[in-house]
Amino acid sequence: MRPEVLFPLFKTQNTLKGVGPKLEPHLARLTGEHVVDVLWHLPSGAIDRTFQPKIDEAISGQVATITVRIGQHVVPSNRRRPYRIICHDDTGTLVLTFFHAHGDYLSRTLPEGELRVVSGLIEHYGEEIQMSHPDHMVKVEDVDEILRLEPLYPLTHGVSQKILGKVIQASLKETKDLPEWLDASLQEKKGWPKWQEALFAGHNPTDMQDLQASAPARVRLAYDELLANQLALGLVRRGMRRAKGLPTIGDGLLRKKVTKALPFTLTKSQQTSLAEVIADMESDVRMLRLLQGDVGSGKTIVALLAALAAVEAGGQAVMMAPTVILARQHLKTIEPLCQAVGVNTTVLTGREKGKTRAAILEGLKSGGIHIAVGTHALFQSEVEFQDLKLAVVDEQHKFGVHQRLELAQKGRAVDVLVMTATPIPRTLMLTAYGDMDVSRLLDKPAGRQPIDTRVLPSSKLASVAGRLQSKLDTGARVYWVCPLIEESEKLDLAAAEDRHRQLQSMFGADNVGLVHGRMKGKDKDAVMEDFKRGHLSILVATTVIEVGVDVPEATIMIVEHSERFGLAQLHQLRGRIGRGSGASTCLLVYKTPLGKVAEQRLKIMRETEDGFVIAEEDLKLRGAGELLGTRQSGIPEFRLADLEIHQDLLATATDDAKMILNQDPELQTKRGQALRTLLYLFERDAAIKFLRSG
Repeated sequence: MRPEVLFPLFKTQNTLKGVGPKLEPHLARLTGEHVVDVLWHLPSGAIDRTFQPKIDEAISGQVATITVRIGQHVVPSNRRRPYRIICHDDTGTLVLTFFHAHGDYLSRTLPEGELRVVSGLIEHYGEEIQMSHPDHMVKVEDVDEILRLEPLYPLTHGVSQKILGKVIQASLKETKDLPEWLDASLQEKKGWPKWQEALFAGHNPTDMQDLQASAPARVRLAYDELLANQLALGLVRRGMRRAKGLPTIGDGLLRKKVTKALPFTLTKSQQTSLAEVIADMESDVRMLRLLQGDVGSGKTIVALLAALAAVEAGGQAVMMAPTVILARQHLKTIEPLCQAVGVNTTVLTGREKGKTRAAILEGLKSGGIHIAVGTHALFQSEVEFQDLKLAVVDEQHKFGVHQRLELAQKGRAVDVLVMTATPIPRTLMLTAYGDMDVSRLLDKPAGRQPIDTRVLPSSKLASVAGRLQSKLDTGARVYWVCPLIEESEKLDLAAAEDRHRQLQSMFGADNVGLVHGRMKGKDKDAVMEDFKRGHLSILVATTVIEVGVDVPEATIMIVEHSERFGLAQLHQLRGRIGRGSGASTCLLVYKTPLGKVAEQRLKIMRETEDGFVIAEEDLKLRGAGELLGTRQSGIPEFRLADLEIHQDLLATATDDAKMILNQDPELQTKRGQALRTLLYLFERDAAIKFLRSG
């Protein structure tokens, strides 16, 4: 149960003064729907309203707060002309101008002959000093309300600075001084304010330094958010560990036979990672391990050998992939090896229907099928296993954490191995995968070729197409990638189709294929198969080939509009070539003018093939939220912490969370109880259920 002290913060915003049915949907879109969501919406800038000159000292282009005597209201005869109010002090005249004015409101607010304080931007027109639409117009006794650094907030349609400022001040009134969850010595050493003080300071800056991410109030709030996240991950991890595991101990015979049959020897990283996975499976603690390896580092073979350990122990294994193409690719890799040692495999996706599907379901339930490869279809309730011991989830960031757990519930104490080819920077590893042990495949399998990456403007594309013929004559195969971006999906699809037609006219209709996301699965598979078999020399594609396509003969990758892609995506695409013995070339074609970030990206691609280096650079260029694409990525969205700026805080929060769970595992002490409040405050409630009591 959420502590009572937090009830006011989790009321909906329509309980705040001034938030009516018209404002509420816009506000919810901007910040979220609860009072606490408004509090997390910190200012991004400020206007200094403390400059109080006389009229003749007012500087053009600067905001000024001036006390004036209201003079004549000049009402225009034509609505297109401005409504003007002539004001004075003992040094000169100031003209307030209003377009589309409501005269009755202005005569009530600024009555002739009265003293008023106005604040706004000063403009000089010839001899005349003007202020158009003052931001504030108040009585002299209320001047202190505006004589301050006024925070500026990110806005959305339907929400103005003035309204949002009032809503935020109303939200601050709902806060209470919460019990302190910070370690006292850390707080003293860092000089951080209390939680409520930090919030007030964050929303009421006294100088421009207070708006920096390094300001004590902001650092304190960022740390609270990171600590809540790391503590929640620690609790989930421990909860998963508590669920007793079942040791899976195989005799190693199947693994030995398959390893012998491989046309290559396992790399050092593969051997180390496999040993870590097998040790986890043989222990009585449930495995929750992330296998992280660059494109083509040989994760599938490690997963297969782990699956064979499950089969040796009399159980079954399942391997789940985000797309049908990737699922079929995995099956193609493992099926011949499994057949050779008498292990039955199958594929289950949304495409298996009728009798085929019924036979697969029966095989899984009876135990006749040992290893199943598939997509989301594996989650469905009618899918039952005789004895599922291992679940492998590929490209984890395409699935939510809950889906990973759902799959693990298809058996008793199922071991979970998660794989990703998207290199994840250490910072994100800590915040998103802190509940997992990690194995990394750092070396590429023998025989992988380095890729020559070049960058060129689209004006040179015609000459590239011209030079392709000589490569095709030697049997080369080419990926030609056109972007597909949702906002202009139809436009981009047309571009891919146009490019397809153009290349067909140059190289022959039978030589060039096209695949894109809108094609039916069977049609897509047929084209891919033709390309693999060499019936097609050029494959024009959208990014559907980003993951899981293995054609060793493909040695050329051309990416059009490469400036539109993120680094991780470019790296994934490039990983489709360099898989055979031929020298490979990747051409990144860009449209001028090239933006600064895009230029940086392409420079990094040219300089390195190391996925981990690329991931770290991508984090710097794009920030964490965008790095893996979507909210569903499992990467938490931080409102107060910026992972690039607050990396040192993350390390401290990680250590702090570990220490807390060692010293007070059930959060029962005074600080422990305060930390429960922190978890609820940042809506990490799910972690609380892993505590034994409370």
